[in-house]
Amino acid sequence: MNELLESLTAQVFTNFEVLIVEDGSTVTCVEVYERYTNKLRIRYFFKPNSGPGSSRNFGFAQAKGDYFVVFDSDCILPPHYFKAVDEYLAQTPLDAWGGPDKGHEGFTKLQQAMAFTMSSVFTTGGIRGGDKRIGSFQPRSFNMGISKEVYDKTGGFKFERYAEDIEFSLRMKKLGYKVGYINDAFVYHKRRTNFKQFFWQVFNFGRGRVLVNNAHPGAIKITHWFPSLFLLGMVLSIVIIPIDVRISAFSGMVYLAYILILAVSAYKKTKSLSVTLLVGPAAFVQLTGYGAGFLKEILRNLHE
Repeated sequence: MNELLESLTAQVFTNFEVLIVEDGSTVTCVEVYERYTNKLRIRYFFKPNSGPGSSRNFGFAQAKGDYFVVFDSDCILPPHYFKAVDEYLAQTPLDAWGGPDKGHEGFTKLQQAMAFTMSSVFTTGGIRGGDKRIGSFQPRSFNMGISKEVYDKTGGFKFERYAEDIEFSLRMKKLGYKVGYINDAFVYHKRRTNFKQFFWQVFNFGRGRVLVNNAHPGAIKITHWFPSLFLLGMVLSIVIIPIDVRISAFSGMVYLAYILILAVSAYKKTKSLSVTLLVGPAAFVQLTGYGAGFLKEILRNLHE
């Protein structure tokens, strides 16, 4: 939170207010908020815990501007963020927008590796709608902006948690709002600090995609099955070893080739060998976690 607020003080475009909504935290960020009362136009609200969806809606209801922007607390904005948005909207009006997330050289090597895999076209980053590469862009709540009109007409987020941003993005599209991608409006996203936290984060992402499909049939595309197939293929390769070592060995070579492709792509982007060496494990955690969550929710739906 502190780093996010600090990055807001460095914005070139300064015509904005900041709202902090504390969602029932037992350890509050009041001290951090007070540190910035003389640096930003900032307001603080505390409410009982209810999940990110309703908490963001609470913030929207208090906001005074014509546009509302939400970030995750572990994001850092480049100084030009709001300037890039303002200039883009002046040329191409949008009802809602989003932008990419990136790693930062100041992050830990593990955070940089996770940032790469979360935005790579070779992993689930490709199905997150990072740009025009795959599918229709869906803004995510780590970096999402909407107009006041959109909030007034839609009521904001519908889900309390788990893919609430995807559901909102799809609903805006269905209602005919113009949703766009602003490439220069990126954020540096720290994500989790260890693989265990990262696994459960992406596990819930997998679950969330199925929940979204329940509300918007057809939201699951063939590409969303990739992490589950990755997980099932890996398990099958291990199980089949006593039956046919050759098939298992071939499967292992396919997985190794995939990791090598990721590694080459990571090194070209990060220019860091230490980050590149962590990309393979990060991708493994990301794909198995997402795939496990996805399959669990699919099976739960079938059981019901």
